[in-house]
Amino acid sequence: MSSSVADNELTEGDLVGPMVRLAWPMVVIQLLQVAYNLADTFWLGRLSATAVGAISLAFPLIFFLISVGGGFTAAGAILVAQHRGAGGDTAAGLVAGQTISFVGLVSIGLALLGYFLTDPLLSLLPTDAETGAVLVPMATDYMEVFMLGTPALFGFFVFVSLMRGYGNTRTPMRIMMVSVAVNVVLDPLLIFGVGPFPRLEIVGAAYATIFARFVATVLGFYVLFGTGVGPDIRREHLRPRYEQVKDIVDLGVPTAIEQSTTSLALVVMTVLVASFPPAVVAAYGLGNRLISLVFLPAIGLGQAVDTVVGQNLGADRPDRAERATYLAVKLVVGVMVVVAVVVALFPDPIVTVFLPPDTPAAEATLGYARSYLRISTVMFAFMGTRHVVLGAFRGAGNTRTALAFSLLTFAGLRVPLTYAFAFLLDMGATGIWVGVAAADVVAALAALAWFTRGTWKEAVVDDGPGGPGGSEAAPSESSGPEAGSGSEGAAVTDDD
Repeated sequence: MSSSVADNELTEGDLVGPMVRLAWPMVVIQLLQVAYNLADTFWLGRLSATAVGAISLAFPLIFFLISVGGGFTAAGAILVAQHRGAGGDTAAGLVAGQTISFVGLVSIGLALLGYFLTDPLLSLLPTDAETGAVLVPMATDYMEVFMLGTPALFGFFVFVSLMRGYGNTRTPMRIMMVSVAVNVVLDPLLIFGVGPFPRLEIVGAAYATIFARFVATVLGFYVLFGTGVGPDIRREHLRPRYEQVKDIVDLGVPTAIEQSTTSLALVVMTVLVASFPPAVVAAYGLGNRLISLVFLPAIGLGQAVDTVVGQNLGADRPDRAERATYLAVKLVVGVMVVVAVVVALFPDPIVTVFLPPDTPAAEATLGYARSYLRISTVMFAFMGTRHVVLGAFRGAGNTRTALAFSLLTFAGLRVPLTYAFAFLLDMGATGIWVGVAAADVVAALAALAWFTRGTWKEAVVDDGPGGPGGSEAAPSESSGPEAGSGSEGAAVTDDD
């Protein structure tokens, strides 16, 4: 099955087939992204439950780091997609080069800043005594290595986004497969010290992940600069230029704010959870990783809706954009209900894959993790709906609306509800699980209600001469920060 759709296929004729063909490669790419975390969790789970808890503390900081880079790489993808669609290959190459240079400088700054701030930031967590004595130092060791590897991490993000904006998804997918394979092989070697490799324990997982990302970055840049695949980037395109960097910042900041808001809310959630014993912290991190895996189909379908809505509004087909969104909601609800039933009935085989019962201190962690998964199944269909509806808002260029509902979900609902259930109502760990689920149910219903108002049905891209859709439009002629939300909204063309 092709990972691309033909011209006009999204704006004419059947919707289901093109939308599914657009969504499945995105699901695979997301799955490969999650595989990094799952590989670390799998092998660290065989080291100890405390190691799993330590990366649970580190994960929100990693997510925040990714959100900053993701916003700016998404901006590059938007601009590349616009110029590529307009036939402006030279302008697409220039924007791609400017994105590489700008994000590269940002990544170096974040690497140095993150390395020196990791220890003081984690030490500020109001942790349980045992959590502070055992988990925080392990999380600090992990994050200091991870932070220094930020340029390798961001370099790969840039490659994936630029190639996706150009319309090529197969090449990033293949390189990600190589990178994940490297990580999976190195994890046990460096964590446990197999053969000539030193026993580095949790720090070994960080080294394995960063080296795997470095391999992916090297391969990706070879594709960009050493082959004819992707944007035509020339050496002069790498010299920073004010107008192009301004466009990248204007487009990237709203997306970065939305993503970083989510990550900051997760940091606050981690602060709340860290006040509980290590078994609860580990179960929270383990549950979140498993839930993120469950929602890959919803994320992929939401990204597909982003593109379908954008193209149909651009073609002056708001009725078709609306129909596509409702169709995607039905699809994702059907899938999520089935998944929820399976998870609710069989949580044990799922959690013990990543934390065997005979692992030290595993019994308590597994009990909390089972409870978290069972309660979270209530929100599965609703969270899937929210992903699809926010994808429609982004595809329409209403990134501020998507930002507002992300703020509502995480800052406005998840944190306060979790605090209320866990502490004010004295429900303990169960209150954490209930608060997370309740927040997503309410947020999904609110987003769907707003969607039915129909105020999102106007295109924001000017296809006239000189606009983003015009031939050889200059990079500075983008439609501004409301032009889209990220590389997922790029038009998809032939991959090979």
